[in-house]
Amino acid sequence: MVKSMYAAVAGLKSHQTKMDVISNNIANVNTWGFKSQTTSFKDSMYQNNTVGSAGAVGVGSAGGTNTSQIGFGVNVGAISVNYTTGAWSPTGRSLDCMINGSGFFLVGPMQDGSKTDNGTDTVAGIKGDSLASSNLKLSKVGIFAVDGNGYLVDDQGNYVYGYQGTWDDTNKSWKIDSSSENARLVPIRIPSKSTKLENGNVSHPAEGTDENSKRPIINTYKIGDDGKIVGTTETGDIVTIGQIAVASVENVNGLEHDQGYYYTPGANVGKISGGATTISTGKILSGYLEMSNVDLAKEMSDMITTQRGYQANTKIITVTDEMLSELVSMKR
Repeated sequence: MVKSMYAAVAGLKSHQTKMDVISNNIANVNTWGFKSQTTSFKDSMYQNNTVGSAGAVGVGSAGGTNTSQIGFGVNVGAISVNYTTGAWSPTGRSLDCMINGSGFFLVGPMQDGSKTDNGTDTVAGIKGDSLASSNLKLSKVGIFAVDGNGYLVDDQGNYVYGYQGTWDDTNKSWKIDSSSENARLVPIRIPSKSTKLENGNVSHPAEGTDENSKRPIINTYKIGDDGKIVGTTETGDIVTIGQIAVASVENVNGLEHDQGYYYTPGANVGKISGGATTISTGKILSGYLEMSNVDLAKEMSDMITTQRGYQANTKIITVTDEMLSELVSMKR
C-alpha cells in the first residue's frame, strides 16, 4: 500500500519539474532568440512480484508464465530544447542581425596574447574547425554596435568574431579571404588602409597622426545576407569591413545555456565549425532580431494538463492516507 505513496510523490516531483520548464518558457515569451524547452517523462524502477518462466513442452508439464511487476512512479526523462527559428522582428537598426537558419553568432573576449607592448593589436585568431575548445560563446541574438575602439561588439560588450577585411596593395581594394588555409576568425574591427594580413595574423596599427594610419570614418553600415559588413566613408568610398562568421553545431542539444542568451559547448556537443554562411547555417538578416519560438497556446494547454496531473497525484496521496487510516482504525 505504501508503494502508491512513493509513486505519487515521484509524480508530484516530476510534474513540478515540468511546470518549472513551462513557467520558464512563458516567462521568456518576449525574450530575443529564446528557444523553448520540453519535458519528457519515463517510468521509474519496477519490483517483480512474480518472475516469468518459459515453461516446458513435455508431457504433464506446465506452460510459461509472465512476469508481474509493480512500478514506483515516474521520473523526468529529458529536458530538450527546440532550436527552430523564431519569427522575424524588424528593428530599424542596420546592425541588428538574426540568422534565418540553424547557425549561431560567435562572440567572446579578446584572445590571450592579443595586445602588444607598443599599443597595437595583433590578433592571432582561431581556426574555424577548433571552436569547441575555444572560449567563445554562441548566440542567436545579434544586437551589434561599434565601440570606441572600432570593434564590432554585442550589447554585452563581447567581440563579434569573423573575417577581417584587408587592404590589397596590388588591386588597390579591400578583400575578404575566408576560404584559405590561413584564414582565422578574429574580432571584427573597422580597418585602416595599412591593415595587413601576414602569416594568418591580422595586425591593426594604433591611431596615428598621418592620414594613412587612421581608421576611416564610416558614415553608414550595411550587413549583407552573407555576413559581409560594408561601410561608406565620409569621402564616399565603399569599405568592406569584414564578414561575420556563423557557427554550425553537430549536436545542438549538446549545447548548454549560459547566462543571458549565450550557449557554451557541452560534453556531447560534437564538432563546432565556423565560417561564412552556407545553405545549412542560413542567411543573416540585417535589421531584424529573432523572436522567441515559444508557442504560448501550447504552453498554456501543457500547463493545464500538468496541473491536472499534479492534482491527480495529490489525490493518490490523500486516498492512500485514508486507506492507512482505515487500516489503523480496524482495532477500534
